[in-house]
Amino acid sequence: MMQRVERSFAGRALTLETGRMAKQAAGSALVRYGDTIVLAAVTVSDNESPLPFFPLLVEYREKTYAAGKIPGGFIKREGRPHDAEILAARVIDRSIRPLFPEGFKNEIQVYVYVISADQENDADVLGLVAASYALSASKIPFAGPIGGVRVGRVQGKWILNPTFQQLEYSDLELVVTGTKDSIVMVEGGANEVSEQDVVDALSVAQHGIGELVALQNEAIAAGSPPEKMSWTKREPDAAFVAKVKADAEQKIVDALNQRDKHTRIQAIEAAKRAIIDLYTAELGAELSDQLKSLGGILGDVEYNALRAQVLDSGLRVDGRRPDEVREITIDTGLLPRAHGSALFTRGQTQALVACTLGTAQDVQRLDTIDDVGEVTKSFMLHYNFPPFSTGEVRPMRGTSRREIGHGNLAERAIQSVLPPYEDFPYTIRIVSDVLESNGSSSMASVCGASLALFDAGVPTRASVAGVAMGLIKEGERYAILTDILGTEDALGDMDFKVAGTEQGITSIQMDIKIQGLTLKLMQEALAQAREGRLHILGEMKKTLAAPRPDLSPYAPRIVTVQINPEKIGDLIGPKGKIIRGIQEETGAEITVDDNGVVTIAAVGGEAMEKARARVLELTAEPVVGETYEGVVKSTTAFGAFIEIMPGTEGLLHISEMQHGRTERTEDVVKKGDRVKVKLIERDDRGKMRLSMKALVPKPAGEEGAAGDEEGGEPVGVGGGSREHRHGDGGARRPRREGRGGGRSRGGRGGRGDRE
Repeated sequence: MMQRVERSFAGRALTLETGRMAKQAAGSALVRYGDTIVLAAVTVSDNESPLPFFPLLVEYREKTYAAGKIPGGFIKREGRPHDAEILAARVIDRSIRPLFPEGFKNEIQVYVYVISADQENDADVLGLVAASYALSASKIPFAGPIGGVRVGRVQGKWILNPTFQQLEYSDLELVVTGTKDSIVMVEGGANEVSEQDVVDALSVAQHGIGELVALQNEAIAAGSPPEKMSWTKREPDAAFVAKVKADAEQKIVDALNQRDKHTRIQAIEAAKRAIIDLYTAELGAELSDQLKSLGGILGDVEYNALRAQVLDSGLRVDGRRPDEVREITIDTGLLPRAHGSALFTRGQTQALVACTLGTAQDVQRLDTIDDVGEVTKSFMLHYNFPPFSTGEVRPMRGTSRREIGHGNLAERAIQSVLPPYEDFPYTIRIVSDVLESNGSSSMASVCGASLALFDAGVPTRASVAGVAMGLIKEGERYAILTDILGTEDALGDMDFKVAGTEQGITSIQMDIKIQGLTLKLMQEALAQAREGRLHILGEMKKTLAAPRPDLSPYAPRIVTVQINPEKIGDLIGPKGKIIRGIQEETGAEITVDDNGVVTIAAVGGEAMEKARARVLELTAEPVVGETYEGVVKSTTAFGAFIEIMPGTEGLLHISEMQHGRTERTEDVVKKGDRVKVKLIERDDRGKMRLSMKALVPKPAGEEGAAGDEEGGEPVGVGGGSREHRHGDGGARRPRREGRGGGRSRGGRGGRGDRE
């Protein structure tokens, strides 16, 4: 039976519907906001999975027909999800995962399709709402519903679910999900905003989330959802658990307190193995149900031991205080041919980061449903997490979702401090290769990226650092941890990453394992994160306090030249012949935009200057009073036509050829002669009057203006009379919309693009 609820939300109509589409799924929902529509369908396996983790799969796909488009490229159907789809799927996954009951291990799949896109309203937060409602109205056990909103701020005013156009002017963009009382997930970026600004944004988001949760509850109450499926959490015998705990607790506590990650892991595994061997011998070779549960019990002992130690003693397993940052070492300029490089090491987390500067031809072109034209990115940050970074052996199967998510987080952290493209017209690519990982490699990538940009001489506005915060919470007792270890991430309740400058926050991401955090706790975590960030920035400043004054000798040099847009055709030539010829002749790369901005890039100043001179020669505008050397193109009874610039001719009237009377033009100049002339007049129509005698002193005793000797008005030709406006065969720059401050939806941030 179809159910439908419609309300006004943030000034637009929001419709929630179920029972019309995907009725064979365990639950489905259709959400419409404006003309953007998403469909979510959820299914669940009837059997418990044997996997050692909760098997939840979330897929988010944007159908190109949603925007009335056909996929670009050779294959005209949707294929592997692009980065924006993966990032939206991660937002939904991280939001709903903590809300399934502990111990529930039946496989669940959540599919979200964007089936209509109105070019105003983003679909990712709608996908979260649709997934929440589909789960809540199904037989699947789920502690929902939850809501998700995007928050922006334009001219000091908070905006809930801003449109794409409003986000262009927003200094902050946060995606926030949660229940009506607490926050579950945060993801976003900003232009150096304060911690209090973030708290205020979360408060605005919380109000909107409450409305969405109430709407879902109303829709659920109006329908008749099925009973929740029955399942049983496997609990080992209480007496057996108590015995194992008594035998293993002290051994695991002793093994936990090691500064070195691998020493600690080996010690914990050795302690667990000793207990398993002991109980295997006691219980016999045949594995009983009790022996099968032994690994889980020992894992719980480790979990509780770490948490109790932090809460009781205030000391962490590596000996640090809760607010203490690990030792930091930094090297820069270690890759001689990269344009900038840095090796950032914090404890046992290490990132090798390299910066490459390219030209307008190197921009990334995006095929997206959110824009009708071509969208490009001139800033990219790519994050790689090879298995050796954790001492593991595992297959390499392309870029993982985690790598895409961490790269987007770091990219957004750096984006807002980059110079505008107009001031620094380079395409910038940063690659972070994580060489060691023991907590917060994404934040190490942020620090390394900032240092690599400084090393490359990129005039970034400020240095950026990031720190990951953790949480241990038991009832009313809690401890907030700065610069968490991998163990603290795995056994703790929160992973809260905050990046920014000394002035404010530029990127933020929070995941939790409990069912929500209060604003008070988040405010404390943000304040402690600021102290950690300032400490790291201080360490970075000791190594490299500002961008280097010069670019790498291997980086391209780029200059821009403004020409008259009417001269673009002269520069490009028929089918791009002229501009290609200049590039082949000089080795420089030249692009032209429709406003007449010519960008010239070359490795080496000589090639760049040669190309610049050729561009100016082809597009220069004649200036009255200047002297030019030109070729006589034709002669007439009243004078000669001189080409003073390529395609630009003026009239040398017979009266301006020499002092005194001239009977015949050919007595002074002939076709093909090269002569020097002065431009003495240019009228509103572009017609030019030239003079040779103005360059020669007047003979002694001669009187009167030279132009008076031959009455009549000189006849001239327009300066642009030989212009050739041909097609776009040259290398024109693709459409871009300025870098920095743009949209940053999961990966869409990018200097030089609308995202």
